Amino acid sequence: MSIMNWKKDEAVAIITMTNGENRHNLDFSKTLSGFLAEIEADQSVSSLIITSSDEKNFSQGIDVPWIMGKMQENDHQPVIDFINEMDKVFKKLLLYPLPVIAAINGHAFGNGSILACACDFRFMRSDRGFFCFPEVNIGIPFRLGMNAFVKKAIPLYKLSEMQLTGNRYTAPELEQHHIIVKACGNQDELMSTAITFAKTFQKKRGIFGEMKKRLYGDIIKVLDADVMPSTAKINSLVVEG
Repeated sequence: MSIMNWKKDEAVAIITMTNGENRHNLDFSKTLSGFLAEIEADQSVSSLIITSSDEKNFSQGIDVPWIMGKMQENDHQPVIDFINEMDKVFKKLLLYPLPVIAAINGHAFGNGSILACACDFRFMRSDRGFFCFPEVNIGIPFRLGMNAFVKKAIPLYKLSEMQLTGNRYTAPELEQHHIIVKACGNQDELMSTAITFAKTFQKKRGIFGEMKKRLYGDIIKVLDADVMPSTAKINSLVVEG
């Protein structure tokens, strides 16, 4: 079963996640990385949108049942590979020589919200879905690399509140704090607004990529230093008590 696909609307590439809650695991990270490479290779593309086909969810984040299954089997390597592969996806998005726009059509939780923050711009439906960092409630702290680039998308005063409370936020609340560009009334408005915005970009890839490289250089250093070693114990990612 396909977990995502991509198509073009004129010069706009649209990656659509098609796997329900769109949970992140090793297959997800490898597939998304491959699509990003394909789209970058298409010189006719001038911008990229990431969205979901699910009626309720953009992405519910990490595939916890998959991780728990690997832990029970004492098979940590696939999980370590996923974490490092997902970091490569985040880095690729940060340095992508095209504008990357998240069209958040439903719930964005945990790693799903983090994926949206790795994009350059965000739009979200106001009639459906919450944006949330539930990590404080489930005992999984943000890794240093994640914290570094989430700060580019969310003002620190609001990020502190979001991370330390684990509260859910609506699109109008996010728009108020400039976390998203616009809260859109429904699905049709979300996609038409995101695509119209994407089509305003006709930037040369060289300068666009270099601008992002310099803008996010400090974040990339943190990501590069935060690689999960192959000897890591996945149990250490969870903080109890």
